[in-house]
Amino acid sequence: MLAFHPHLFVRIQELTGPRAPMPRPLDSGFVEDRLYRVLGMFNPSETSDAYFVLANDRDEMWFICQRHLRFGALVDTPQHHLPWVTQQAAD
Repeated sequence: MLAFHPHLFVRIQELTGPRAPMPRPLDSGFVEDRLYRVLGMFNPSETSDAYFVLANDRDEMWFICQRHLRFGALVDTPQHHLPWVTQQAAD
């Protein structure tokens, strides 16, 4: 069973190279300096990867492999996209 926190936001850190999972988020309407609300998850039985359902900046729904994602924040907000502020920038 897969479960996630309803306030979970992730950030994109795209893997590169020939074995990087598809689709590649930066080619699919996502950017690195934004947080994206997790809308759902899917784990196909033929792979050990989990795919997160995210809405990109064009409001398209995508299944993005967890290997392209990093934890962003837990935020109680109705927004689906948030700016990502690094710790260095916040200091």
